[in-house]
Amino acid sequence: MNDLVRQHTALSDSDLEWLHLLVSEWQLLSDLSFADLVLWVPTLDGTRYVSVAQMRPNTGPTSYQDDMVGHLVPRGRRPMLDSALDEGRIVREGDPEWREEVPVRVESIPVRREGRVLGVIARNTNLLTVRTPSRLELTYLQSASDLAQMIAAGSFPFPGQQVDMDASPRAGDGLIRLDADGVVQYASPNALSAYHRLGLAADLVGHHLGRATAELAPARGPVDEALVKLASGWAPREFEVEGEDGVIQLRAIPLKPKGTHIGSLVLLRDVTELRRRERELITKDATIREIHHRVKNNLQTVAALLRLQSRRMDSEQGREALNEAVRRVGSIAIVHETLSQNLDERVEFDEIADRVLAMVAEIAPGAVTTRRTGRFGILDAEVATPLSMVLTEVLQNALEHAFVPGDQGSVEVGAVRGGSRTEPRLLVTVQDNGRGLPDGFDPHRAGNLGLQIVRTLVEGELGGKFDMVPGAERGTQVILDIPVRAEKH
Repeated sequence: MNDLVRQHTALSDSDLEWLHLLVSEWQLLSDLSFADLVLWVPTLDGTRYVSVAQMRPNTGPTSYQDDMVGHLVPRGRRPMLDSALDEGRIVREGDPEWREEVPVRVESIPVRREGRVLGVIARNTNLLTVRTPSRLELTYLQSASDLAQMIAAGSFPFPGQQVDMDASPRAGDGLIRLDADGVVQYASPNALSAYHRLGLAADLVGHHLGRATAELAPARGPVDEALVKLASGWAPREFEVEGEDGVIQLRAIPLKPKGTHIGSLVLLRDVTELRRRERELITKDATIREIHHRVKNNLQTVAALLRLQSRRMDSEQGREALNEAVRRVGSIAIVHETLSQNLDERVEFDEIADRVLAMVAEIAPGAVTTRRTGRFGILDAEVATPLSMVLTEVLQNALEHAFVPGDQGSVEVGAVRGGSRTEPRLLVTVQDNGRGLPDGFDPHRAGNLGLQIVRTLVEGELGGKFDMVPGAERGTQVILDIPVRAEKH
């Protein structure tokens, strides 16, 4: 719609925002009218109309099999559009049109904003299935007529009330028509069923909706007065009411077709099961986070016991082996700590990598520095846990074997997201400028425990590739190529 309006019309950005607000609301008008809606806007030179939006009803058959958006119609071809635009009134005159052997009633509703007519809504009703209307259909049609008059007067939609069409109740979910005092004139079967689930034992018709709703909700003191006001439909609001056995979502729409408040339209739906599932998910998320928190605590306890044991070791080799185990356990604990703070099983790995770097840097000779470049991004927990251990082992290996005390040097961790959209990958490099690999060294056969862990995790658990090669100028470069899931932005 933005492109069509800016290309063909003289409407301002604020006018365009009003049209967007209208389009966010007009599914309701289409459903209540049992009719298709097409929004026509006059072109810049005033000789044609361009259709910028279209809506089909959920409550009846469509009048248009084709998409009308983008069509251009010369002025004069559809006289009802001209009359609605020029005179600023709803035009209903004329005989039904025949489209593909289907009779269609056509009406034109001017779209007004701040006294100016921006365009015209063509309301097209398929008459092929017309029958004697029920009380429900009569209420729908009367409500649609009131909304159409409000659109023509510029009082609907309500400024600042952008509606999420997917989350808000629709006419078919449940509809209540109130008079000017907030008394129920009509309640659809779905609306009545929702209130029965909330705890209502009687019929709604003839009762004041605000007071009836407040009686069904748990007592909340002064809040009851606000609830009575909201459910009476005096202001355009969306809210929820929770009783002992159910939850209903309501949306109040004041009706002022001629500038005077004549009543309200209340749309509602039963969201009891939806809210129950949401609470279950919240409980499950909280439980998962608590499990990660406890696993982190247990791992830290294990690390503390190993550290305590290492201090009692007489063998320098045994003490160092226990300290390596402490760092391995610590890297896993970092992942679980991060997961305990998230709502899902994906983590921002850059923070984990930085903490692993800081942890391993404790064993670095004083003149050796560490740093990270690039970005790991968001990773699944099943990737983050083994990758943190691999990173710990590779860094530990570089700091222990690439330098001797007194050396000056650096270790740099680089991360790049790459691959294709269907097969995203993460390329991780660990580059040191130390003394390099010994002659004849084969990283795929070396029996060092740390390298065995790296090979097993990268090639076995992560399904990636691992290699160690001489650096471009000096030192050693470790390369990890790992398949990952694409990030969601």
